[in-house]
Amino acid sequence: MRDDSMSAGERQAPPQHPWVDRYLEFLLIERGLSENSLSGYAADLAALLEFLREKGRGPESADSRDIFLHLTRLRGRGLASRSLARHLSSLRGFFAFCLDRGLRADDPAELLENPKLPKGLPNVLSREEMDSLLSAPDASTPLGFRDRVMLELLYASGLRVSELVELSTADFDPQTGILRVFGKGSKERVVPVHERAQALLAEYLERTRPAFRPADPQVFLNRSGRKLSRQGIWKLIKKYALTVGIRREISPHTFRHSFATHLLEGGADLRIVQALLGHADIAATEIYTHVQAERLLSIHRKFHPRSGA
Repeated sequence: MRDDSMSAGERQAPPQHPWVDRYLEFLLIERGLSENSLSGYAADLAALLEFLREKGRGPESADSRDIFLHLTRLRGRGLASRSLARHLSSLRGFFAFCLDRGLRADDPAELLENPKLPKGLPNVLSREEMDSLLSAPDASTPLGFRDRVMLELLYASGLRVSELVELSTADFDPQTGILRVFGKGSKERVVPVHERAQALLAEYLERTRPAFRPADPQVFLNRSGRKLSRQGIWKLIKKYALTVGIRREISPHTFRHSFATHLLEGGADLRIVQALLGHADIAATEIYTHVQAERLLSIHRKFHPRSGA
């Protein structure tokens, strides 16, 4: 059921676009919506039109990324979840109408069907912060080199910490640079890593790991030759973050979040990132599109000469 409650600040004048006018007429005449409900739809669509005009676009050319950026900005302005859900309903209805009437050949809001909107966005490191963190361990010592390889591999692969802990020496193929990973529910997937991570991991397995006198088959071991625990990895990451001046809370999962976000920023396809992360549902991966959108908005606000004018 549509939420008709809204503050006076949310109400806007009816949008001025022929497609939107046709849609509102359809809602009034064929759907029989009340004046209050119609006003709510008009306000939601006016906000979208305003956002698109700022980008020099309109509903004719809007794509899914435009819609994600628009919703991200609304959330950044403090829009309550109930009001955001209303906006989503308005956009889905409008673009479905445009598709049905032949105004568009596609529906850019299709991915927003039954959305799972995050309560909070994941913590992501900048590329500069990541570079600093990866260089923090003293690679001249066996423990430091182990930690350097471990951090590099987390960022290169996007592994969950539970997957990293259980990674065994037999799960890495140095010829192809492929990791065999067993994720949630023991579901197997293969993950490629870049050449730098391959070289570091191969050197660690050949020269450094034997010095720990392995008692377990896992790749990353503690001083006693036993596999590192999840808590142990978390403590190491926290230590190195403080060493390089990163004061906010980060965890092994921060590497996974950064891996996915940086891939999308580089132009990777969302479905590829989904496969690399081992997500069964694309909705779980879409959160990184929101992260990317917020970062783009932040950069735009900071560097555009007309921002804040």
